[in-house]
Amino acid sequence: MTVDSSRVVLLDDSGASVGTAEKVTVHGPETPLHLGFSCHVLLDDGRVLLTRRALSKLTFPGVWTNAFCGHPAPGEDVADAVHRHARDELGIRLAELRLVLPDFRYRALDSNGVVEYEVCPVYVARAVGEPVLNPAEVAEVAVAAPAELGAALRSAPWAFSAWLVEQAKLMPLYR
Repeated sequence: MTVDSSRVVLLDDSGASVGTAEKVTVHGPETPLHLGFSCHVLLDDGRVLLTRRALSKLTFPGVWTNAFCGHPAPGEDVADAVHRHARDELGIRLAELRLVLPDFRYRALDSNGVVEYEVCPVYVARAVGEPVLNPAEVAEVAVAAPAELGAALRSAPWAFSAWLVEQAKLMPLYR
């Protein structure tokens, strides 16, 4: 299936699809609710992969966050979009993909005044291969033991993406 990754799926308050829009026009001070996803990636040794978003990103540039997040294209299965973004952003394949927070929703305002407002199913997977970063998406990577990252998120939430902080509160992985 060919996907049009330039568009996002718009949602109503109940989470039902109400159409699509160009991704570049959606994110701003009045971002409408739309469909996204978030993926936390574990390495074989149990550590979790963190990324710092590229400085060129429209939303939350330079912010440390979970491995990656994104938007499924209209008509694209969310799990397929997760696999696509893993390849495109980090050059890795994923194994053992699990949906852990199917109903996660958040609204966050970045320092540039851009709002992210998503229904955002959250996945956990294991990395297959070493990351090869797409510089348009990822500035750098780091790894941490999940419990240590959880402690950092609780003590300095301002240093991470708002969605990572909120997701980690709901995930036993980070306790």
